[in-house]
Amino acid sequence: MAGAAALAALRTAARECQLAAPSFSDEHAAQGLAITVDLRAQFLPLVFSAQASSPLLQLPAELLAVILSRLDTRDLARLAATCRSLCRDAPTPPPPPRAIGPVETELRRRAGARGLDVGSSLPEGATSWVACLLKRDCRDAQMRQVPLAVGLEHSIFVDKGGRLLTCGSDCGSAPALGHAADPAADPNVRRKIGPPTPVPSMQERRIVSVATSYVHCLALSAEGEVYSWGAGDYGALGHGDEGAREVPGRIESLSHIEHIAAGSNFTSSAVDEKGRLFTWGRAIFEDVEENEDGGLEEFERPSGLGYELDAETGSEATPKRVDALSQDRVVGVALGAGFTLAVTDAGAIFSFGFSRDGGLGHGSLESEVLPRRIEALAQTRQRFVAVAAGDFHALALTKEGELYGWGDGRANGQGREGRTPQRVAELIGQRIKLVDARDGCSCVVTEKGELFTWGSTCNYSLGHAGPQPTPTRVAGLSGVELAAVAIGWTHTLAADADGVVWAFGESSALGLGASVTVAGVPVRTPTPIPTLCVRVLNSP
Repeated sequence: MAGAAALAALRTAARECQLAAPSFSDEHAAQGLAITVDLRAQFLPLVFSAQASSPLLQLPAELLAVILSRLDTRDLARLAATCRSLCRDAPTPPPPPRAIGPVETELRRRAGARGLDVGSSLPEGATSWVACLLKRDCRDAQMRQVPLAVGLEHSIFVDKGGRLLTCGSDCGSAPALGHAADPAADPNVRRKIGPPTPVPSMQERRIVSVATSYVHCLALSAEGEVYSWGAGDYGALGHGDEGAREVPGRIESLSHIEHIAAGSNFTSSAVDEKGRLFTWGRAIFEDVEENEDGGLEEFERPSGLGYELDAETGSEATPKRVDALSQDRVVGVALGAGFTLAVTDAGAIFSFGFSRDGGLGHGSLESEVLPRRIEALAQTRQRFVAVAAGDFHALALTKEGELYGWGDGRANGQGREGRTPQRVAELIGQRIKLVDARDGCSCVVTEKGELFTWGSTCNYSLGHAGPQPTPTRVAGLSGVELAAVAIGWTHTLAADADGVVWAFGESSALGLGASVTVAGVPVRTPTPIPTLCVRVLNSP
């Protein structure tokens, strides 16, 4: 009762002060403010004075900058939303000098590290620098960070907590699941994992992106470290040897990485925050071709590493920088079977490697050891933001959401082989936000979150009963807004805006549980994986 009486008296006093406020002198106003601050400190002991409302602001500026640099875009957005003192972003900027808070400072640092020009004035229609920079950083991260990856008989996930999970089975002798073998298990029996299961050795790491070929895997941590496991042929794991690894091991020579990719031809790549491209793995692609006499002859082709190697060298077992792109800032990369695509922050696309079916996009079947800009795309005067590659076809996405395809006619979206990029006519009128490709199949996710797939299929991996020569919407996902996708030859995974994963295709690799998984029977309808939510990036 004493507390209630005291509060009633405080309310009465507050009303009297409000009525008398017009007659207050400067001295009275200052005294009233001091009393208010004292009261706040008594009722909310965890809240500091109005001059320092957050414990974080008590830290040295250098230490605060380090803390903010470790947060991903979503956590940075949460911090900005819960602490105005950290944000300091008024709807209408005050006269110069404008106060810039720690969150905006960190977002500007990230943009600068990638060579992005933020500018001095807000884009038309924008009212907040923090909101504008967060949206841009999240959009860029959505292109770089992939929470799903599909191999031949396995799947890899990054859940909402940043844990690395796998399911399915090892591919032949390649330990693709990332789990240490049970010493008591029969070595002649392939390991299998039913539901998506956390990789034990990675539980202390926060993962943001994954990539896999049929036989080797990569994972990227929030700290920019790259881990690899699986088959090590041709040095594809980047550890300096060709040995296989059952559990993920860090590639020590890589740091501050923002994007990773794994190719089906034992090749791997990584892009760091400065836009430098690193590649490693198989350097020579062995091809069989009919010669002038009608016989078969073996040829050696460059395998898309982007640099010259000694004639005796068939591989590069540790990451090596692609110096031919040192004047460009790479923001995305895709690996096919013997060729590589790289997209720069200027919106240009370069290709190099082996050009089977015209996969390099230069109008011929000539191989390219060093990166060469695709002129047919440059002539469109479009700014490209993402690339995808199957074994012998490629796709490129513009900033405006338009899709171009070339190479293998089964999956380039044209329905016929094309040695130079062409706009995918069936998707004109659709604004595309995500693109992926593998072997002889492709897919896109539209701005509305709809999934279109096309190409060859195995076990209903396209979400359709048979092959599709041109993009066709997956009816089984009608009404589901997708935010991530990974397509494969045998199965496909797609995550909705809440992180729920929908799976279809080869049942043993989907992690759906015994009630759904039947040996040899594919899952024909997209089905959610129980209890799994992956880390998807939507605009904060």
